Amino acid sequence: MSKMYGRQCLADQINNNINSDFEKVPAMKNGICQRCNQFSNFFLPNQERYCRNCIGLGRICEKDYLYRNLNAKHYKPLIDGGLTWQGKLTQAQERVSNELIESFNKHKDHLVHAVTGAGKTEMLFGVIKTCLSAGKTAAIATPRIDVVDELYPRFCEAFSRVKIGKYHGREFHEPDDEQFIICTTHQLLKFYQAFDLLVIDEVDSFPFHNDPVLHFGAKQAVKMQGSCFYLTATPDEKLLKKAKQHEIGYSLLNRRFHGGLLPIPKNQLYLRPFFKKNKLHPKLVKQIKKIIDNKKPLLIFVPRIAQLPTYHQIFENTFPKLKIASVHAADKDRQNKVRQFRNQELDILLTTTILERGVTFKSVQVIVLAADDEIYNTPSLIQIAGRVGRNKDDRTGLVLFCYHHYTKSLRQANYQIRKMNR
Repeated sequence: MSKMYGRQCLADQINNNINSDFEKVPAMKNGICQRCNQFSNFFLPNQERYCRNCIGLGRICEKDYLYRNLNAKHYKPLIDGGLTWQGKLTQAQERVSNELIESFNKHKDHLVHAVTGAGKTEMLFGVIKTCLSAGKTAAIATPRIDVVDELYPRFCEAFSRVKIGKYHGREFHEPDDEQFIICTTHQLLKFYQAFDLLVIDEVDSFPFHNDPVLHFGAKQAVKMQGSCFYLTATPDEKLLKKAKQHEIGYSLLNRRFHGGLLPIPKNQLYLRPFFKKNKLHPKLVKQIKKIIDNKKPLLIFVPRIAQLPTYHQIFENTFPKLKIASVHAADKDRQNKVRQFRNQELDILLTTTILERGVTFKSVQVIVLAADDEIYNTPSLIQIAGRVGRNKDDRTGLVLFCYHHYTKSLRQANYQIRKMNR
């Protein structure tokens, strides 16, 4: 049988191989799914109620049961928590790291409010080490698959003596009872009181932000005496209020790890329209040529998936010698394209907001087309700008917002970036 510590599942997901390790609970109570906590008003042809909301994890019906493996496993404490990283934190990062360790030891939740490029990953090493050293369990969850794919190799390198689990919807494998995992927030619905430490990276990101199902999943995945840490550059008022009232710990870091400032976006009002008769605006062409001549990779954000094929074709017609690709959330080749761009095998990558946060590309330059579109809120624009200047040897770069109307989101993004820089 697959190793299932801390998991909750349906009987058929473990081939009905159920033993005394599992607690059996009704899968639905009064029409409410016990996996996602949502009321269901959907019925099968036999009039049996079922949950459509989390059906992607296996269909739950009102006569089913969830099996939760609560038999606590005692992991062998790891020397130095398995940490093999030889780097050094800055003084500011060290302060945040110590604050996280203090909150963990007190079984307290914590908010890390740090600018993009502050080195949040490295600041987690200390508390992960503390957790694993004590034989306890840890998980890092993030809303985006791309961020999981970015974090996983970095933690594998930093904790080279630790077997780390990786779970998301694009790479299925059987559970292996790892002490430390990295996963998407959707995967947390498969766990029940499993982790002593749960870190939610990019907590303000879609789809986690404002999704009660994912928030419920995260809450259920943490042990009763466990800690939940929230990481973001743009926290919402609810989290900030909790921090202000000392309900959770709080750490602020408004400088990047290399000491550089956040890039201030440049604004282009006059690109009307961005293309005409299948030709890009000449001022946009001029700007792109300048970037390519400087041998910099270019990330171009487009608000709608439906617009990508048109822009892709126009860019290929305009720059026939360049290697260009486009990517979106449903793209089956998504991971490979992102890898190619990271390895500088592509000159231009057209993308939607799936790459707005949590990913790092060396020396990348950014252009946002239709930055006044309603899909771009203030946190989104700040995160997009934060893709630039993350390398200690290349701290500056271009962030270009192209729009027709100067929106409140654009104004607030500029204001908050300048405020953090002060």
